[in-house]
Formats: sequence, structure tokens, C-alpha cells
Amino acid sequence: MQNGIYLRNGPGLWHIDDYNFRHLFDGYAMMVKLQFENGRLVAGHRQIESEAYKAAMKNRRLCYREFSEVPKPGNFLSYVGELASLFSGASLTDNSNTGVVGLGDGRVVCLTETQKGSIMINPVTLETIGKFEYSDSLGGLIHSAHPIVTDSEFLTLLPDLINPGYLVVRMEPGSNERKVIGRVNCRGGPAPGWVHSFPVTENYIIVPEMPLRYCAQNLLRAEPTPLYKFQWHPESKAYLHVMCKTSGKIVTSVEVPLFVTFHFINAYEERDEDGRVVAVIADCCEHNADTTILDKLRLQNLRSYSGSHDVLPDARVGRFTIPLDGSPYGKLEAALDPDEHGRGMDMCSINPAVLGKKYRYAYACGARRPCNFPNTLTKIDLEKKIANNWHEEGAIPSEPYFVARPGATKEDDGVVISMISQKNGEGYALLLDASTFEEIARAKFPYGLPYGLHGCWVPKNHNKP
Repeated sequence: MQNGIYLRNGPGLWHIDDYNFRHLFDGYAMMVKLQFENGRLVAGHRQIESEAYKAAMKNRRLCYREFSEVPKPGNFLSYVGELASLFSGASLTDNSNTGVVGLGDGRVVCLTETQKGSIMINPVTLETIGKFEYSDSLGGLIHSAHPIVTDSEFLTLLPDLINPGYLVVRMEPGSNERKVIGRVNCRGGPAPGWVHSFPVTENYIIVPEMPLRYCAQNLLRAEPTPLYKFQWHPESKAYLHVMCKTSGKIVTSVEVPLFVTFHFINAYEERDEDGRVVAVIADCCEHNADTTILDKLRLQNLRSYSGSHDVLPDARVGRFTIPLDGSPYGKLEAALDPDEHGRGMDMCSINPAVLGKKYRYAYACGARRPCNFPNTLTKIDLEKKIANNWHEEGAIPSEPYFVARPGATKEDDGVVISMISQKNGEGYALLLDASTFEEIARAKFPYGLPYGLHGCWVPKNHNKP
């Protein structure tokens, strides 16, 4: 195992005194680290000190709008003021509880759906350094929670809620300035589709337009709807837009079957025998166009599960084929039989070396049913169309994260790291051989840690305080 730090972000505190939050995504962010040094492992965790978290701890009440939670106004005038601050973005949370990325310049940034929720941390001490301030004047309130980050660039999408569309932007290492590559105008719906993540190929950026669209009315409501800040618009249809990374021009926009996804896995260009690009292939964790997955993640639903019935909605590796021959339609089909991974599919990772390229393996959380939440780790072989699954009774694994072995030449030569939450409240760090998917080691935590979301790997030469 190479030396470095695995960081995992996620919600870690779901209450303020005796007030309990509603949804998994509401919790205040907690960063966990696994620091590997010469065969030894040191673990630690710390709350990310966002303004939302600090205000809640000081005032002992909710002070900012979270995923499903809204501060309770004291009177009508304060309600009007709260609405005004919503439109300005002042009342939106900066609770960066979704992901964490290591930039090419060594800075480590925690992220969520709001732009103001970009917060820098020290990867060794986990101390909150402060806000990551964007120095450009692009504005907007939200962005994709999962940018594409490499040693040479940072790519993300900025949804435009006023004139429905998306700005595609790039930021270079060492800079805080995002520069516009191009813009995509929405082809359907009253608002942009939710873009929690998006994929890229070597030459293209794929912008998904999902019929699960942002909804201003739902944002204004004091009590959440089953779709929270979104609304399902099947009549608006679904589209994928392909943009040239270099010129910012739209290469094609195709209508695709309705879909629901949080996480894209990867994408690549398909070429003919003469080397010409004839299609783009994009894979995602697709929920069979079923929006109920959002409400299944209410804390009450998760905590009240008895284990006797199957309530986790089905999911698959959804594979989009986007033709580049001028056809107006693309395809969506399962990349392999969903029963291979128990019809559960989310929280995915790949070997970063194959980002945007044709690839064979993906690592994700699958299901052994009956269940109400993904409860296995699965290695997907897209060439053989099979899955290798890890499961332990009473265990809930978090995102499996692939770390390559130094000097590796094979795509699956490395380890997969996951943090496991157990039914009895305990937990441990798990290392699997990415090739065989056999356990290499586990390290029990001295106390239980909450379920987390997404992580990143910070090599040793990047993690000096």
C-alpha cells in the first residue's frame, strides 16, 4: 500500500439538541481520514466548520437552508426576510457534506451543491482552513457537487436557473478563477435538470439534462415535498449534450430515454476502424427513471427498517450510446444484467488512469436483498458483464475507492478502500485487493462512525500541512 491519505466526506451530525433532521443529506459534514504510512494506519475524524455548522452550534438551532430543512421564522417579517435571503443565496447552506477533491496544486476542497459550500481543509489535521473563494464574476448559486478533477484542470457545470441551461467552466491549478468553455441551453422543461455529476471523454464534456429538474416553488416551501428541491417533468424529456472541450461548441444533442442518476461512472469515445469517433459511451448508476430513491433516504425510513422486506429501488449500470452521425436519438440500456450486483448500484469509482477512456472495471455499492440501502461492495467487469460481490451480514459499506499500486500497468492492479458501518454501531476500515476482490486487511475503529459519502486519495507528497 503506497503512503498517503484517504479522505472521506459525508454528513455526520443529524440533530441539534433534541431537534432531529429529516434527511440523510441534511447532516453537518464530517471528514474522516485513513493515513497510510509505511504499513501503519492512523485514522481520525473532524467536523467541517462551515458557517452553517458554527451558527447551529452557537445558536442551538438551524440557521441555514439544508437539503430538506428550513429555519423556522419567528414572525411574518422574518419569513419575508428569509425569502429575500434565499433569492440572494445568503440563506443557502455552505454545509459541504458531499465530496472532497485534491486539486492539482495540492489544495484540498470539500464540496456540496452550493457554490458557497466550497471549503478548504488541511488533509493531515482535518482542520478547516476557510472558504475556497472563486475569484471570477460568473455568479450563480449552485454547481455540480462532483467536478472532474485531474492534475491539470478542474471542470464543472453551473446550472442557470433564470435562463435554463448550463455554463461549462474550467479552472487551472493554482487559480481560483473559473473560465467559461461554453454554454448549453436546455431543450426541455421549465428549469435545468439536476446535475449532481457529469462525465467527460478525452475530447468531450457530456452535459446531462435529466427530467428531474430544479424547482423554485419547492425551494420556497417551508415543508419538503417527496422530491425536495426538484420536480419530475417526464413530458420535458431527457437529453445528453456533447461539448468539445477545446472549442466549447456543441457537437450533438440527443434525446434519450427518461433516466434518474446521481452518479456518472465514466465515458469514452467509440471509434471505427479508421479511427474516427462515431459515438460517445457514457455509463452511470441509473435508477430506472424512478425518483422514489430520494424519499427512501429520509432518516425515518432508514432507521425504521425491520429487515424483513425489500424496499431499496432497483438500479443498474445504465449505458448511454450517443451517436455522432447527426441522429437525434441516443440509446440507454443496462451494461450488464442488474441481478449480477443485486439490482443495487451507486457510489462508484474507477481507476483514475482510465478517466475519459475505454475501461473495463468499476467499483460500486450493490445490494443483497432484502434491504433498504446498498449493502455490498461490487466489482463490475464490463467486458465479461459479470460482478464480483463482497458482503458481510449487518455491514453497510461506504463508497469503494480505488487506489492504484505504484508502478501498476493493469487497470485493476491496486486496492479498494471502504469504511464499513456495522449494525451494532461499530465500524472498521476495509482494504480489498482490487484484482481478486479478496480482503487484504481490516482495521477496527475504536468507536462507531456515521455512514459517509465520497472520498479522494491524497498522495504523500501532496499532503504536507
